[in-house]
Amino acid sequence: MTGAGATASRSGGAVLLDRAIGYALGVVAAVTPELLSRPTPCGDWDLRRVLEHLNDALAALHEAADRGLVALDPAVAGDAAGDPVEAFRDRANRLRGAWTDAVRDDRVVVVAGLPLTAGVVAGAGAVEIAVHAWDVARACGQRRPIPHDLAADLLAICPLLVPATARDPQFAARVTVPPSASPSDHLVALLGRQPAAS
Repeated sequence: MTGAGATASRSGGAVLLDRAIGYALGVVAAVTPELLSRPTPCGDWDLRRVLEHLNDALAALHEAADRGLVALDPAVAGDAAGDPVEAFRDRANRLRGAWTDAVRDDRVVVVAGLPLTAGVVAGAGAVEIAVHAWDVARACGQRRPIPHDLAADLLAICPLLVPATARDPQFAARVTVPPSASPSDHLVALLGRQPAAS
């Protein structure tokens, strides 16, 4: 395997996923109930909606680890009584155990009828979690870039995951940043965020 696919294999999808979850857990620690209605860099979604989306992503990744497939509306029992922050912490910690204990990168996971390797699914999940955690940080008024090495590794696998054209509605238009920008800025710009936005 060459190119981005080889990078994904060498990095290890489960390792990338674990690192993204670690970053997200640190960011989500700043969320308070008063902040849940704040706008985010993610389109028209407020902070509560971004956290709900993150919880859905964690549920889908947990289902991939447990069952080797992702249904259209995955569910994981045990959410914390309507609190999206507690639900996120609970799901994130359970996902870490499920993915690292049960899944090898070359295992096949079926997503919407399409067979993919677990490494690709985990890598996609890592990008989703890290970039939405960045959204959460901005909504909370934090300037917490995605860690340099993690962002660089995620950028390396993005050619597998993010189309150069026909991005709508999954991805906003790419934002231009200078070549000297950090890997975090390049990653969020690739996915339609303004890195300098507060």
